[in-house]
Amino acid sequence: MTTNANIDQFSIRDLADEFAITTRTIRFYEDKGLIKPTREGQRRIYTKRDRAKLKLILRGKRLGFSLDEIQHLVELYETPDDERPQLEKYLETLSRHKQTLLQQKQDLEKTLAELEKAEADGRAQMARLR
Repeated sequence: MTTNANIDQFSIRDLADEFAITTRTIRFYEDKGLIKPTREGQRRIYTKRDRAKLKLILRGKRLGFSLDEIQHLVELYETPDDERPQLEKYLETLSRHKQTLLQQKQDLEKTLAELEKAEADGRAQMARLR
């Protein structure tokens, strides 16, 4: 749908191709109310704003945000009078996810160390049995 005449509108296929996702993924985000294209009959028509929201949604998913967290960020995006609340919420969410990942990293390192010790003990026991 993107043409030289109207580069402010996109089809579902345009967005799916641009972001390397399926049209089903886009429809899922629509069903969740995260993006709301206009319609011409059966065709969905997305604006630059819808495209920006989809980009925000996909970035949130890559960063491990929940759909609720993404919904909140999208709602903040819809009130662009003051970017500060959106940025504060975004940074707060990033910090929380970073802490979770750091804890998971510590847990994994501890588990790997325990596995290495168990493996070494098992190999030592095997050596004694030979």
